[in-house]
Amino acid sequence: MFIRARPKPAPRPIDQPSRFVLRLVFGLGLAMVAVYGIPFAVPHVSLLMVVLLLSKPGPPMGLVKSTVLAGIFCLLTGVGVLLVPLLESYAFAAVLLISLVLFTVFYLGTKKSHPLLSLLIVTFTLIPVAGVQEQALAMAVIQALAAGIVLAAVCGMLVYLAWQDIREIPLPKPAPPDNDMATWTALRGVVIVLPVLLLALQNPALYMAAIMKTATLSQQASTLTAKEAGRELVGSTLLGAALALLVWQGLTFLPSLWMFVLWMMLAFCWLGLRLYRIRPSQYPPSFWLNTMITLVIFLGPAVQDSANGKDVFTASMVRLGLFTAVALYAWSAIYILEILRNRFYRADA
Repeated sequence: MFIRARPKPAPRPIDQPSRFVLRLVFGLGLAMVAVYGIPFAVPHVSLLMVVLLLSKPGPPMGLVKSTVLAGIFCLLTGVGVLLVPLLESYAFAAVLLISLVLFTVFYLGTKKSHPLLSLLIVTFTLIPVAGVQEQALAMAVIQALAAGIVLAAVCGMLVYLAWQDIREIPLPKPAPPDNDMATWTALRGVVIVLPVLLLALQNPALYMAAIMKTATLSQQASTLTAKEAGRELVGSTLLGAALALLVWQGLTFLPSLWMFVLWMMLAFCWLGLRLYRIRPSQYPPSFWLNTMITLVIFLGPAVQDSANGKDVFTASMVRLGLFTAVALYAWSAIYILEILRNRFYRADA
């Protein structure tokens, strides 16, 4: 008696949020192998760009487009290098120029979101600070940022090719805010970034990581109200630090590049499930994205400190204190500016 074999069921298609998690997690793993295996000059800066670009929902960026974007980005960031002599000779004029540029970038970013605008916020704060410390460091940061753009495109396309059923669906874009709201949002971003930038110019080696954290916080703060800011800005910072500690403790059992990659992929998988709402969460996506960025900024310098024989624990505690202080300052700035905005509109009415 012959038994008829049942036909195999067709594979279930991967839903859209799961596709985004796959691209983020495996794209990050491939990028980490590249930046730490080659190695890059400032690997965690390149990883920061990879996270910012791979976390954006939407179709993967093509290699040609990413190369052109990296070229345009290098030309624009050359202005940051030119600001270094101006900062050294005419500090007030240079800081005023940086403030105007940041205000313009924040304003345009609220009206029309674009990856290049997000990168410019980082570069117009990070590159002048790096250049004040050492000109070669500024060039290394520019190369790391540009390489991160291309690397994000390459890793994203490799993940896309690995899963042929990944077909990206364009997401609806939110309506841009009006001019008054965009102006207040841009002012809020400048107020958050500027004091930390001034501190970083006084001691670039100490505040280099803090300026990266502040640049990303200023973007997150553009969508927050005063009631939400404390929980999200401070909470995401502390959660990112806690995850960094867990990954670092995991590395103590078997310190190697592959274990580092696997631990980071595990952490990003846990965060990605919440970023794309596969696991329900009371926090918005900006909270989980900022946690990812904090994780990268924490672990990247810690790995370099360990390779250079420095005290990792002490340096990490200093970064935690700086990041927490930056988050608390951003919260207070949002709160005060919101009070002033409400008073301004009541007086105008």
